Amino acid sequence: MAQDPEKAALALHRFGFGPRAGTIAAIAADPQGALLAELDRPNAGRLLGTELPSSDAEFRAVFEFNAAKRAEAKLVRTHAGNAAMQDVMAAQTVATPGPLRTAPLPRRIFLSEAKARIDAARDAEIGFVERLVWFWSNHFCVSLDTSVMAGGYEREAIRPHVLGRFVDMLLAVESHPAMLIYLNENLSIGPDSVAGINRDKGLNENFAREILELHTVGVRTGYTQADVTSFAKVMTGWGLRSPVTDPDIGGRFLFNPRLHEPGAEMVLGKTYSENGLAQGRAVLADLAKQPATATHIATKLAVHFVADEPPASLVARLAQRFRDTDGDLKEVARALIAAPEAWLSQQQKVKRPGEWLVAALRATGQPGDIRRVVGAEALLGEPLWRPPAPKGFPDDNPAWLDGVSERLEVANAFAQRLGPDVGAAAVIDAGLGPLASAATRQAIARAESRPQALTLALMSPEFLRR
Repeated sequence: MAQDPEKAALALHRFGFGPRAGTIAAIAADPQGALLAELDRPNAGRLLGTELPSSDAEFRAVFEFNAAKRAEAKLVRTHAGNAAMQDVMAAQTVATPGPLRTAPLPRRIFLSEAKARIDAARDAEIGFVERLVWFWSNHFCVSLDTSVMAGGYEREAIRPHVLGRFVDMLLAVESHPAMLIYLNENLSIGPDSVAGINRDKGLNENFAREILELHTVGVRTGYTQADVTSFAKVMTGWGLRSPVTDPDIGGRFLFNPRLHEPGAEMVLGKTYSENGLAQGRAVLADLAKQPATATHIATKLAVHFVADEPPASLVARLAQRFRDTDGDLKEVARALIAAPEAWLSQQQKVKRPGEWLVAALRATGQPGDIRRVVGAEALLGEPLWRPPAPKGFPDDNPAWLDGVSERLEVANAFAQRLGPDVGAAAVIDAGLGPLASAATRQAIARAESRPQALTLALMSPEFLRR
């Protein structure tokens, strides 16, 4: 079979996390086939062997950690200067869990989750499935600022369904406590529910609005404010168990019928008469089948992988495949790879900071220090699991072009740490191969030092784009 190293390099950048040493040659005989084969690998998208705890276990651990910190602080305030209490305070310190006496537990959980994520992207042969995980995690984003469960949420609600059916992912993400907390659904109470009447509490429409506007049908697709309000009533009762009342299972999903608005509701012209939890699940299942949802998802995928203004034919092709397969995301991914429009030779998309950092690790063969990696992501405007809004991080070039100067600082610091051990010419051959222009190779050849040459390689237009 004829070799096509240029198409192989393009495939690795556009659909994966960039080449590693030898990967361009490894897939040059059939780049599309290599991408499709990655979709068929057993446990694709899963994180295996990490031994990370469940998100609810992380939630409970942090709750207990914070409670212990408050208790210790109160003891210090109450008994400061009281020598008679020194033995009591010393005993309290000994009884305190280890994390309180070392690094903060929430930070340790975050770094463990982040390392598993970055390692999976760095070590993937191509990284197409990992890119899909990152895409869907941003589409259905939650924030570490509202819950320590953000990393666990990605493992539990996104990864198991990344090549499954959209409706299953939709149900998983909307019922995950991290999402319920992020969009304030745990504060929403049906006005005519038992709890609503007794507490004089009311509806919070954030959750319903974002599901419609961001997660499914998209803006300007015909739904009204009345649809938002009705849908918000349908979703009342969706929440999570409290670690105060449920210390063994706090942080898990809970449907509380006392908070659920009774009665039938109409959403997008259809009346839902189901009772309790089934009512919300029925609406979500129908939203997953809406033609507008197919178009919304297809557009976002095309923008992410191909161009800010993707060919209309590509969007139509992906949307049709979504509808024909009842939202089978693996088949939609196959359609993307098979589409001629997805293989435009021009690298039109600027890599987002996280993608660029992983590409640098892969091209240089470095393991990367997770603290430095997440610190660089934050510096470059894409702090991990901390999106600026429920819409997630932007996916268009203008949003990231302004930060290129900061990338130069990061690339230079990275190159200086590596020193003379990593040659830029080898990085260009491994990380760009035939995509490297004559101008890029000439600039690197003229560099005054090996670190400067490596900086130029990582900042080359071909390496910054996909």
